[in-house]
Amino acid sequence: MKILHPIMFAGTGSDVGKSIIAAAFCRIFKQDGYRPAPYKAQNMALNSYATPEGLEIGRAQAVQAEAAGVPCHTDMNPLLLKPQSDHTSQVVLNGRPIGNRNAYDYFRKEGREELRKEVRAAYDRLARRYNPVVLEGAGSISEINLRDSDLVNLPMALYAGADVILVADIDRGGVFASVYGSVMLLRPNERERIKGILINKFRGDIRLFESGVKMIEELCGIPVVGVVPYYKDIYIEEEDSVALAAKSMQAERGKVNIAVVLLRHLSNFTDFNALERDPRVHLFYTNNTDELAKADIIILPGSKSTLSDLYELRRNGVAQAVVRAHREGTAVLGICGGYQLMGQEVLDPDHVEGDIDRLPGLGLLPVSTRMTGEKVTRQVNFQLLESCRTAVSHGNSRLPTPNFQPSTPNFQLKGYEIHMGSTVPVEGAPASPLNLLENGQWDGYLADRTCMGTYIHGILDNPEFIDFLLEPFADKLSEKTGAFDYQQFKEEQYDKLAEHVRRHVDMPLIYQILTENPI
Repeated sequence: MKILHPIMFAGTGSDVGKSIIAAAFCRIFKQDGYRPAPYKAQNMALNSYATPEGLEIGRAQAVQAEAAGVPCHTDMNPLLLKPQSDHTSQVVLNGRPIGNRNAYDYFRKEGREELRKEVRAAYDRLARRYNPVVLEGAGSISEINLRDSDLVNLPMALYAGADVILVADIDRGGVFASVYGSVMLLRPNERERIKGILINKFRGDIRLFESGVKMIEELCGIPVVGVVPYYKDIYIEEEDSVALAAKSMQAERGKVNIAVVLLRHLSNFTDFNALERDPRVHLFYTNNTDELAKADIIILPGSKSTLSDLYELRRNGVAQAVVRAHREGTAVLGICGGYQLMGQEVLDPDHVEGDIDRLPGLGLLPVSTRMTGEKVTRQVNFQLLESCRTAVSHGNSRLPTPNFQPSTPNFQLKGYEIHMGSTVPVEGAPASPLNLLENGQWDGYLADRTCMGTYIHGILDNPEFIDFLLEPFADKLSEKTGAFDYQQFKEEQYDKLAEHVRRHVDMPLIYQILTENPI
């Protein structure tokens, strides 16, 4: 295969579709016989993922790596900012947290060159292993007030020698001004790197925009490489939880209704993508106490600020509503921070999260959580202990003995952990883990089939666990439906996305750009 130039998808603004377009090209290059890899120097997101090495990156780059068919790695997203408030973020460098910074200090020139050195080194390592590297910018390429401290847009493209495709969202309006303004605000050497313009999220008859394409090309002197229509029938994991606002907020009949509690600091919302697609389930997101009462299952999701969210749940009545619903027969599952919320208490004597030393939890599980400064990030293989508890004789047949090991280990379920804090049974409570990890450790707590918690993100991507969760509610289903294969579904969606983009982008022109002599 030819060596292709690196390609960067930069944007006229935030949420123009850069991440999805980059994922599409990762799959297209893979289909065409190349070995692509994604790269974003700096990402800001609460939705993160654990690499095979047990380090942390933004979920968008993990999705793009999956589309490319390669293992995700911290070199694909060496700098991750996880917002903790309107002004501060946890800074994750090369997969490990290095502390909290406020925005003013983070974007000052002091210290930027050290970060620039790190993100460039990560790119260099990636470029030696993959062809091509598919870079993604952040926000707008023309934030001229941040030009000297920018690590991720044109300075990165110039360093990498990347051909830049400028992505604009026509659905939000003002596409001519946003494209022309973005290009004209660049310095001459930066403007030379813009090799194409891609109009994204077009609605209607594309033929009506043919004159618009010519106008943009004449104004900017840059070819329009494609006009990609808006789509509704392709499902790619979203990076930002803004998408939750457009999803269902109410229960429905004829399916198992599962309510995800809308926490203020909800993280890793992609935990629920498989459930959204499962034909047996109606998944909805709410913090309305009346709607929670209609759910068959309530899920408390991950949280970036467990104590802050626990305080809010108690203040707005949601905590009481969840406890009341469980008492009346609703099942409750907590994942990561949600698992911590379900316990007797959450302790933070070292003020890892903030100023609150202790708050009582929902009291649904006999466990106590203590926040610690050390973050656990790892991928895990595991099995449900419930599947082998029947072989155990321990008075109560569901409880394993303290050193219980199944006679036939079967660690086919997969997930990942990203959390700060440890959770243990309170004094006098029996050991009752939900899962056994491949390394011999236990995970989570199972009070009974309608009350359980786990630290494992992605647990709901496993059909076996979804079947386990839905089994007590089988009589509510209007018809029998087989288990949903989420991994196969995702592969199909990447192929559909690639086909959609191919159909509306001039791929011969893209390849011509990526093989011409660089500037």
